[in-house]
Amino acid sequence: MRSPKSVGRVTGVLLLAHLLVALTVPFVLLDRLRQPPGLLVNAAGSPGQVRAAVLLLFVGSAIAIGIAIKALPVFSQYSSAMALWLVALAVAGFSLQAVDNSAILSMLSLSQEYAGTANTELFQALGVVVSLSRKWAHYSYLLVVGSWIFLLYCLLFRFRLVPRALAAFGILGSVLQITGVTLRGLFGYPPETRLAMPLAPAYVALAVWLMVKGFDERHRPICAEEDGQELASAIARTPS
Repeated sequence: MRSPKSVGRVTGVLLLAHLLVALTVPFVLLDRLRQPPGLLVNAAGSPGQVRAAVLLLFVGSAIAIGIAIKALPVFSQYSSAMALWLVALAVAGFSLQAVDNSAILSMLSLSQEYAGTANTELFQALGVVVSLSRKWAHYSYLLVVGSWIFLLYCLLFRFRLVPRALAAFGILGSVLQITGVTLRGLFGYPPETRLAMPLAPAYVALAVWLMVKGFDERHRPICAEEDGQELASAIARTPS
């Protein structure tokens, strides 16, 4: 198995990629199309932009799975349950993102089919159905990915794999994002996007730290050290 420092550095690169590909660039692309008169009308004029955002969302959610699997050998030394939950949430997030993406592409198809036609009543009725389907799929995804980020920072904090102040900053940012955006949206209140802003610098700080330092090996679990000592003793006793 590769050293925790090496795994941590690769994880840092993947975290930075996840921030850009899954949580930043595609939302910027889609937000530009949400300007009045709205995504349902604007999508037909920029189909390439919509498809690019969808592709990035697919890749970004897959990166989360890659992070969880890459760090699994290290995390499982501390808590196999938390490590496996991290993988499970990443897979669930990818599945929900696929549902969200299908709704976005349905909005694009609807926009191309009916935008600018005389049958505005049918277009508006179908638009409401598709928009609401996308809304709830999107908030479901945000809840899962927010929980994934929260669990990741909790794991790093509990086992001191990074400085605890850095991990605590991420825990706070993920909680603010979940409560200020996701839960408010799920309960029918307008999201407070400003509460999600601290998560971005927390993500960048963690990614940069891991790329430079990797995971901290000074607090390795006792069981892992004992297993390593037993393995070394067994090798020493093996006849040459």
